[in-house]
Amino acid sequence: MSRAEDGGGERVSSEITARSISTLRRSVGSPLLFAIVYTPLASALYFCLGVIAGRALGLTPLVFVISSLLFTLTAMTYAEGASMHPERSGSTVFARYAFNELISFVAGWAILLDYIILIAVTTFSATQYLSVFSSPLGDRDEALILALLFIGVVVVGNIRGLGGRRARRIGLLVIADLAMQAFIVVLGLTLFFNPDKLLDPIHLGSAPRWSDFVFALTVAAISFTSLESAAGVAGEVRVSSAALKRLIVSGTGTVVIIYTGIALVAVTALPVHGGHTELAGRYLDFPMVGIAAQMHPHWLAEALRYGVAGLATMTLVAAANSAMLGLSRLAYSLSTNRQIPTGLGRLHPQRSTPYVLIIVAGVIAAGLVAPEDLDFLVGIYAFGAMLAFTIAHLSICRLRYSEPERERPFRVPLSVAWRSRQLPLPAVAGALIAGAGWVAVMVVHEPARYVGLGWLMAGLALYVIYRRADETSLLRRVTVSPEVLRAEPARERDYGSILVPLFGTALDEDIVQTAALLVAGEPTDDAAIDKATIEALWIFVIPMSLPIDARLPEAQIKQARQALARAKAVGEEYSGVEVATAMVRTRRAGYAIVDEARRRGVEAIVLGAEEPSLIRGGARLGGRGGPLENYVGDATKYVISKASCRVIVTAPAAGDARGAQAASAAPSTP
Repeated sequence: MSRAEDGGGERVSSEITARSISTLRRSVGSPLLFAIVYTPLASALYFCLGVIAGRALGLTPLVFVISSLLFTLTAMTYAEGASMHPERSGSTVFARYAFNELISFVAGWAILLDYIILIAVTTFSATQYLSVFSSPLGDRDEALILALLFIGVVVVGNIRGLGGRRARRIGLLVIADLAMQAFIVVLGLTLFFNPDKLLDPIHLGSAPRWSDFVFALTVAAISFTSLESAAGVAGEVRVSSAALKRLIVSGTGTVVIIYTGIALVAVTALPVHGGHTELAGRYLDFPMVGIAAQMHPHWLAEALRYGVAGLATMTLVAAANSAMLGLSRLAYSLSTNRQIPTGLGRLHPQRSTPYVLIIVAGVIAAGLVAPEDLDFLVGIYAFGAMLAFTIAHLSICRLRYSEPERERPFRVPLSVAWRSRQLPLPAVAGALIAGAGWVAVMVVHEPARYVGLGWLMAGLALYVIYRRADETSLLRRVTVSPEVLRAEPARERDYGSILVPLFGTALDEDIVQTAALLVAGEPTDDAAIDKATIEALWIFVIPMSLPIDARLPEAQIKQARQALARAKAVGEEYSGVEVATAMVRTRRAGYAIVDEARRRGVEAIVLGAEEPSLIRGGARLGGRGGPLENYVGDATKYVISKASCRVIVTAPAAGDARGAQAASAAPSTP
């Protein structure tokens, strides 16, 4: 083939791919988000259908119908929240803006558990479907080794990051999986559907029992954390309001049709006899293979068995990847907001992925795989999912009141006026259903009650201890620079010691971070000390009307201690940085700064300037006279003119509200 012909073939292939992507966009909104949402949804059928059928028996189709409606409510809630605050997470971000950091952490910690369990469940189930090709792979030891191998692949892949080729492969897998499941629904309903097989085994209260039916409902929501993954990626994928609506309609329609159709085929192809179905027995670990095996003629059943097993294996591993993708974005959000130790959220120097927490999650998932108990894992999963969804729905309701004017590219429909605002009824219904489901899981499933509550209590203890150690509020948002999380190769430091005066302004934390960036790294001199030092200094300016050793109000002393403790916590997040704190009394702030810098022998001073004023900005700016000369206060000018070391002045951008606070709080005396 000539080069021209080869190039023409490539162009044709590219045009076909472009047309396919365009068609997908018109039908599902964002192909990537649809793939991220649908992959865990499809995988849930592969591993939880047997558990649900074993509990709900003949009411299995009803369970999937109800869960589809709950998915619709939840999808609308996540669409509104993600369109308002497109950050790297879902319910934890919604709760942060609606309530406070503590509730935000509870939602994030619950979802973190679900992501880990989903990785464990999907990788274990993948080994069971793979055993169709070689039965020894389904044995306990071989299955465990294979599951651990899958987890390792997921960990390495997510540390490397999601590339364009991987995203396209997931999209193709979704299309193939949808086609296979749709074919099974059509063929199965044609061959097996019989109303008598469906209705005769149902005896409400006994077959199934109400407690089993309720538990099955909560398990059916096991795949909804795909919405969390999609919300985490939504900030990186530009999606219009119309595309969001198409995504919700396509996702909801797919769930209703496929879930309900598969459930109808399942309970008629493998009907309930004597309160038992083979879906929860022989085919518990690979229920879709059990359905395929019932098809006829025999050659078709065999072809479907292998086709389903192959697609299921790939879909389940892809679902594990999707869960780890969501986990990595959640880890970034929790780390940058100081909800978990920053060491856990450390970013890879080249890939910018939270490799530490990805590895930790992989290790925990490996531990959860070891018992090979599917019922145990899905029960614990339901605990976290129901709790997070409850918080997400309540957050959207609360945001209608706390942020009524904020732009919402997508709004949950069917709102009613209540207390001068529009309350979304679907979110209210979702909160009530999810909240009731969370309580039900704890009542009817003992492992979920103890393991779930234990996980929650351990997380709260970690959160409280971590924040209290930094003397940080439990409820207020406190962020850390992403640079702190980045595990970059060591660089030479600019300075060995820096003095940072603190005045209790909103800029103090930024100034400390600036100083930390300047001193972080390796010393330039082999004889230098291993750690650089930031001298954080709180200055009490005592008026002349009082003696220099006058008793200070307790409120001022408390403010100083809190500011110094915060500066120490922020500065020591950086590698090789130590923060020393002190309080001094003086008549003039500028004199004290210069004197302390000389006495301590620091190499530089970093301090904040007031926000530039436009009042005397020249005629073009509406001011009078020449250019503004007093761009800094008297204390800053004194330090610049008298200091024996370098002086680095930082300033907020014009219009930054924090700058106004700094200007009003900083001392004016030299």
